[in-house]
Amino acid sequence: MTNNDIFKKLRVALMLRDDDIVEILKLVDFKISTSELGAFFRKEDHPKYMECGDQILRNFLNGLVIHLRGTKENPKKPGDALPRTTDSNISKKQKTVFKAQQRKKMNTDITNVKYKNKKKPGSGQN
Repeated sequence: MTNNDIFKKLRVALMLRDDDIVEILKLVDFKISTSELGAFFRKEDHPKYMECGDQILRNFLNGLVIHLRGTKENPKKPGDALPRTTDSNISKKQKTVFKAQQRKKMNTDITNVKYKNKKKPGSGQN
């Protein structure tokens, strides 16, 4: 696995945009433009592809630590830096209310359909 692969996977997993990555790299005094950054995320056979060096990945990881944890003098609360998923923002009560609304919309007049070719339980091919 190359540094580019690691960089891509972290970008997707943490839902980071190019601007976010540039800001993270600025935390460790490493300046890079978005166009230079885009070259790391291209396919290997693309003419503008660039290999991500150890120094860039190291600085990104150090900046990511500061971004997520904060500094020793100014620590962040755990979980504040990571984006929340939409599922965790929906309460259990909201989910049950939604399910109840969906059940009301269901047409109960429809009878179960029997299929001609449906296999009977327990009857296997011998």
